[in-house]
Order: sequence, then C-alpha cells, then structure tokens
Amino acid sequence: MLEIKNVSLDVGNNGHNIKILKDLNFTFKEKKLYVITGPNGGGKSSLAKIIMGIYKPADGRIILDGLDITNFDITQRANLGIRYAFQQPPRFKGIKVRKLLTIAAGDAAEKTDLCGLLQDVGLCSQDYLDREVDGSLSGGELKRIEMATVMARRVKIAVFDEPEAGIDLWSFQKLGETFKNLHEKYDTTIIIISHQERILSLADEVMVLADGRIKEVTSKERIMAEIAAGAGDCRCGQDCGKGVGRNVDCIG
Repeated sequence: MLEIKNVSLDVGNNGHNIKILKDLNFTFKEKKLYVITGPNGGGKSSLAKIIMGIYKPADGRIILDGLDITNFDITQRANLGIRYAFQQPPRFKGIKVRKLLTIAAGDAAEKTDLCGLLQDVGLCSQDYLDREVDGSLSGGELKRIEMATVMARRVKIAVFDEPEAGIDLWSFQKLGETFKNLHEKYDTTIIIISHQERILSLADEVMVLADGRIKEVTSKERIMAEIAAGAGDCRCGQDCGKGVGRNVDCIG
C-alpha cells in the first residue's frame, strides 16, 4: 500500500516558487490498477516522479507499507519494489534484450524466466532475446521491452508515464492488451499516467488531476459512460468548451 499524505511540490522559476502539486492525499491499494488523467501541466508526471523519488516533495510524506520513504532516493525505492517507466524509453546500442533483462532482474537473474517475461508483454522470445536495444526496434517494441524490465524483479509499485507516447495505433492496441495481462497475472499495484480511452477502460480507479490538485476519483464505468455519451462538462476543469465525450484528449 502506497500512501501520499499532504504532498506538495514547488519548482523555482526566475526566483519565484511555483506550486506544481498542492496538498495531495491518496492511497494506492495493493494489486489495483490506477489511471491518473487530467490536463497537460496538471501535475500528473510530477506525481509519478515523486513516487519514484526523482522529485522530492516540498511538504508531506510518502508511506510504503507503513515505512516512511519520503527521503529515500531512487535506488532505495527501487530496492523496495518501486519501478518507473519513462515516456521515452532509452535505447542501448550494443546491448541485447537478453542482457538488459538480466541486468533488470539483478540477483534473481538465474531464477528469472526471460522468455516468460517477453511472452507476458506479447513478444516472441526467439525473435527478441538476441536483438539489440537500438534504433532497429519500433516505439511499441521498445515500450513492451521496457515493461518486461520493470516486471523482471519483485515489483510492488509499477509506474508508467504516458506509455502511449510515440507509438503507432497497432502498437498501442497491443500495449493495452499487455497491461491487461500484467494486471491479471502479477500482484503489483500499477499506476498509469494516461488520457487514452483504451487505457482508462482498464482502470480499477481513475484519478483526475488538474491544477496540481485531485479533482476527482472515479470508476472506469462512470468516466467511460461520460465519454460514450459525448456530453457534459469537460473534466479538464477549464472553460474549454469541449465535452469529455467529444474530446477525450482534453482531459490529458
């Protein structure tokens, strides 16, 4: 269980502090899949980076299974089972997928089924284990390989920051299937930053984050019904004149 308690984040700009996150309170429960959505600049990626320890909160605490990890760095959090996937995964010329997964598995590498990891993310091990993690891989292939590295070691919390960024429609469809499979197979709390309808439809709960605040926590059924209806005020929280059903991108 991951608890966010009264968390705020300030960023300096020309000598002035800008408050990016404002007194957030939320509990991410075990084995649930959460989607965090909201307008651009609303604080979604900042919250993801605070969970991983990339950013340090100005105020508040972060509690993992009763342990205060507010001041823990990225490595300490990774050792506790928190993993983070970037919007744009890095490429490693000269390193093969097999080696990357072995590094990700760490001390458990000898007991890790590398072929099984690739199958879990929808990739054929024969086709990918000996490929280099370089420019020959498509955006969708790279995303799914990164997902395999995230799941290669014991994972309590897996955070995916806009996994749909930079991939084609077919790859995005496969990515949605991969998240569904991972959620069903692993006892991991999955947190996805996204505004895409296919990703929203996978959520156990949807958090709407705007202007640095949690505007709403709702069910996928409710938010999908509003999208399907194509009516109502936009969830971006701004006077944009666009209903959520007509422009789902406006909530992200």
